[in-house]
Amino acid sequence: MIAIGISDFRAHIQRYLNFISKGEEILITSRGREIAKVISPENKVNSARKQLKKLSKTAVINNVTEPINAKWKVI
Repeated sequence: MIAIGISDFRAHIQRYLNFISKGEEILITSRGREIAKVISPENKVNSARKQLKKLSKTAVINNVTEPINAKWKVI
């Protein structure tokens, strides 16, 4: 993460936006106090893939089109 003053951010905004587009996070300060954090937008495709990969570790995957071999209790 890059920490910069707001005046430096204003003066070199294009340079910092290039860093952000490459995944870098920018912390903007004013008089030594943190005032903003600028990050690139979430890539929804990559985020969905990560979630599916995480779910695949615990999910039971079967053929959902074939009937199950379970006996149903008729009431």
